[in-house]
Amino acid sequence: MVFSIAPIWMVHAQGLLTAKEAVEIALENNFEIKLSQNDLKIAVENVTYGNAGMLPTVTGNFTQSNSVQNSKQTQASGEQRSLKNAKNNSLSVGASIGWTVFDGFGMFARYDQLKELQKQGEFELKRTVLAKVSDVISTYYTIVEQQNLLLAIDSSINISKERLKTAENRFTIGKASKLEVLNVQVNLNEDESNRLRQTDVVKNLKITLNSLMARELSLEFDVESEVEYDDTLVFEDLLSKAKEFNPDIQLIAINRRLADLEIKRIKANRYPVVRVNTGYNISESESSLGFVSSSNARGLNYGVTASINIFDGFNQRRNERNAKTLLESADLMMEQQDLIIKTGISTAFQTYQTNLSLARLERNNADIARQNLSITLEKYKIGSISAVEFRDAQENFINAISRFNSSRLQAKLSELQLKEIIGNIDL
Repeated sequence: MVFSIAPIWMVHAQGLLTAKEAVEIALENNFEIKLSQNDLKIAVENVTYGNAGMLPTVTGNFTQSNSVQNSKQTQASGEQRSLKNAKNNSLSVGASIGWTVFDGFGMFARYDQLKELQKQGEFELKRTVLAKVSDVISTYYTIVEQQNLLLAIDSSINISKERLKTAENRFTIGKASKLEVLNVQVNLNEDESNRLRQTDVVKNLKITLNSLMARELSLEFDVESEVEYDDTLVFEDLLSKAKEFNPDIQLIAINRRLADLEIKRIKANRYPVVRVNTGYNISESESSLGFVSSSNARGLNYGVTASINIFDGFNQRRNERNAKTLLESADLMMEQQDLIIKTGISTAFQTYQTNLSLARLERNNADIARQNLSITLEKYKIGSISAVEFRDAQENFINAISRFNSSRLQAKLSELQLKEIIGNIDL
């Protein structure tokens, strides 16, 4: 899944905001995505030979100590010597190098673990991006649906206003009662009330979308007029792509490799650890009382140390058994996740097909309701039907438009859910 990121949000702060632009802004600004990106940066920084223990360590040392003491010494000959406020000084400066050259190949296992953790961070970021992109798109098209319903309510208000004029005219010429005028006025007030509530829904959804894009919450924008959805998804293709792109499957596969590497790292403790050491030191000392009043030395030291675990209370065997159990658990989790993905795709695809059928059906119903309202309006104008019958047609129109918009949105959300499961959302 690839999106181009460009700082376009200032250009489109007002005016039309497309779904693609909303996604681009979210990818650039969303806090959860930024936090996940920082986690990935840390994982990338950790992939070093030094962090795996494969490089030598160099240490500089400096020690300087002084003392003032009242000293008394008895020589082997029996002679006694004493000195008050005897001063003793010592100075040591040096550098040492230590390098573990063999640890049972544990360092190589650790380095491979660090690389797998980096891959884990990459897929964690992808999962976060998928979730946020899905949230942005679903919120965006929910706004489109609710905005279209608001437009339908506006049309209903215009019709109600025309009805009111017609009712008043008929009342004026004595063809309608005052009750009819009042009923139409009540209907108009109801439509106005519905519009206020619907406007509130749209504004709150826009605040939510601005929040997902991490920009000024009060920033106003327009959305596209139609909910476009993909009706060409194929079940077998979705299953195949899920195995390739789904981040949860990839993360469990990484956890399986990490468990395998952990066994290798633990088994390395059965082998000896060999470490080479070298260093260069300069030391000086002065003593007011003693056989040697001052001394100094400088030179190179070097050596090899080797150690092996002979017995640690059976902890090595316990650690190896636990690591093997974790590997078995990772295998089980892979099988479990595969079943979860298949189940999720199967149920989501069934819902997707149902919503596609509903969208086609509700489109036809909306067209019929629109035609019915137009015919009913003409009949009402000439007085061949009552205000109650016209109101029924008017409400049927609003309900049909609402169901049509909802069906298109549900078809889009079903499509989006499937693409999020397979791990490949395209725009």
